[in-house]
Formats: sequence, structure tokens, C-alpha cells
Amino acid sequence: MHTPRLAELPPRDAPWVEIDLSRQCLVMWRGEERVGQHAISSGRAGAGQREGSGQTPLGWHYVRAAIGDGLPRGTVFRGRRPTGEIFDETLAAAHPERDWILTRILWLCGLERGINRGGDRDSQRRYIYLHGTPPGEPMGMAASHGCIRLRDDALLEVFSLAVPGTPVWVHD
Repeated sequence: MHTPRLAELPPRDAPWVEIDLSRQCLVMWRGEERVGQHAISSGRAGAGQREGSGQTPLGWHYVRAAIGDGLPRGTVFRGRRPTGEIFDETLAAAHPERDWILTRILWLCGLERGINRGGDRDSQRRYIYLHGTPPGEPMGMAASHGCIRLRDDALLEVFSLAVPGTPVWVHD
């Protein structure tokens, strides 16, 4: 896995991800060519870096790990591990308190020391992911606990392109 350097960003001929918090959308790029766009839901508490804030961190990141390849849609994750459950309305009704992490996880690691890497501003240690969410959760508005939520179809498309090492730029 190649960890991108800030001087190399955005890449000229490789995939990268742009997450625009003000528009609540994710854009997939291959160099300067837009190859996809999807609605997201970011942190209800807005943009911010600090641990425990519930905010979505800004700046350049990269995909540290891609988790869940080959598992069925709706796979439920806790602590980045599949629980053996598949999300449905019965499961949702039995556990209304859960913040559902479904289908796949793209775990982000910050690239900017003092902004999203290190200390109490570390995106990786904050467990900031792109992940699936139940179909009833809103898209296009900030409603998560800090992560980036996507619908399954969108997440699976991004997951297929954003392999570990892929740069991700989060801005507002």
C-alpha cells in the first residue's frame, strides 16, 4: 500500500475521493475526471477534528483499511468486525439505540499532522469511516456521529474504487 504524500495530492491519474460537507456529497475522481457522485450524511455536530466531538474531520486522509469485501449487503459491524447479523427491520426494532455500521467500512487515516493526525485530532484513532447505513436514515443532511454514511449501492461502488492507500479530501 502506497501512503500518499501531501505534495502528491490530488493524484493526476489515480482514483481519489472528495467529500464536500457543505453539499453533503461524495465525488469519486480518477485524476481530473469525475467518475461518480453520491449523497452522504456526515457528522450532525458539523466539521471538526477533536476526539469525542461527534464532528467529521477535515483535510487530506487516505483509506487505511477496506473491511468487509465479499460479505453480504446489510452485514452488521461492531468494532470493525462482522457480528454475524444482517440488518433488517426486525433487528432494527430490537436494537433502536444502535448506530448501525453496515455492509462495508473504509477506515480513514489523516495525513495532516496537528489537523487530522496525532494527539486528540487523530482521525484513525477516532475510528472515522465511510460506511453503510440503514435505508431509513437521511442522506444529503448531517446526521451521523462523525463518520460518513452512504447508501449500500453508493458504498459498494466507492469500495470497489477506493482501495487502501486511496486519498480522501474532506472539506466544507
